[in-house]
Amino acid sequence: MKRLALLIPVLAALAGLSACGEKPQTMGGNKGHVAAFEGAKNPFVAPGWNAGDKNSWEQGLKTRMQNTQNEYSKIN
Repeated sequence: MKRLALLIPVLAALAGLSACGEKPQTMGGNKGHVAAFEGAKNPFVAPGWNAGDKNSWEQGLKTRMQNTQNEYSKIN
């Protein structure tokens, strides 16, 4: 009985400390951060947008907001 009374707290302490050894789950580490308008230099970008051009990025966001994500304009 005394052995069981000692074993239960030891097992609880080991179970509690097992989470402290978890490794970070990243996919290859930090690749560096760039602004959103500087990314996606491939042929699959929206027409009229050039990578690195902040003005065309902001214009594309405004157009998308008005044409596709504005529920009031969809009703009329």
